[in-house]
Amino acid sequence: MARKVTPSSPYNVMIIGQGGRLQYEAVIFCSSFRRNNPDFQGRLFVAEPQPGPAWGTSDPRIKHDETRELLQDLGAEILPFESLHFGQSYPYGNKIEALFALPEGEPFVFFDTDTLITGDLSRVPFDFDRPTASLRREGTWPQIELYGPGYAATWKSLYDKFGLDFASSLDLSQPDEYWKRYLYFNAGYFFYKCPRVFGQRFLDYAVHIRDDAPEELICQELDPWLDQVALPLVIHSLGGGREALPGGLLDGEVSCHYRILPLLYARESDAVVAEIEAALAPNRVKKVAKSYDPIKRMVYQGRGQKVRALFDQNDLPRREQAIRNKIKREGFWMR
Repeated sequence: MARKVTPSSPYNVMIIGQGGRLQYEAVIFCSSFRRNNPDFQGRLFVAEPQPGPAWGTSDPRIKHDETRELLQDLGAEILPFESLHFGQSYPYGNKIEALFALPEGEPFVFFDTDTLITGDLSRVPFDFDRPTASLRREGTWPQIELYGPGYAATWKSLYDKFGLDFASSLDLSQPDEYWKRYLYFNAGYFFYKCPRVFGQRFLDYAVHIRDDAPEELICQELDPWLDQVALPLVIHSLGGGREALPGGLLDGEVSCHYRILPLLYARESDAVVAEIEAALAPNRVKKVAKSYDPIKRMVYQGRGQKVRALFDQNDLPRREQAIRNKIKREGFWMR
């Protein structure tokens, strides 16, 4: 019987935290998480990559003791993990390798660090036996060349590589060779009943695609898309899919994967803007967060509201790139 979220069945939440931008995004995540989930029964982990050969001479750990202490004060547990396969060459692989540090056999939800929690996660009817991931995405991969192969041939080559049934992954309500027909997610969140099982499948698929891709991928870029190429295969292989979670909650009423602060102010709802400003308002949070220039200028100095004034939130450009370009032309782009 599928495990649903109830007060008696806690699960773990994990994000990645490391030196630089992500440590401050982790502050935003944890502050907003605790504001909206004060009675959360599971554990909140900030997974931190450790120095090692995969990071060369750099140290990826959270740099400031004040940031680390604040995250712990907000209820997070700092969870160290080793980078054995990705590290500096592909930091997006952190979300894969960190899964092996989570408690084995315990359900988990992973969120990208640049996510704002805007509501109570107990409203989300997770079925941890049927994984899924974010459907808030554009058709960013593959990029189809003039002489092919097309979407179907490209994706089928990957399903065939791992012995998966390609036909059952298709959304037949979408036309042939339209990107939405093919299972594709943003990796901004995903969940499953065991991080070790999910992580091993994710790692195996990602490494094999990176090191021995089918010939249909010869013209395709895998950086930074590797995690999003492997993720649909993982989810399909574990019995999940695009319909495993009702829409409108994650990446909607309960969370917002804003990705970059100028984009948040440009296109998200008034409630999301109010939430991030409330999450960053407490003095103990402000003391740490103002050290990061984009937060200081966008939130505390009001530049985000100037970005917001550039756009009609009821008539936004259809493509994200058009929003980015306008913000950059006006000199407000920061990351």
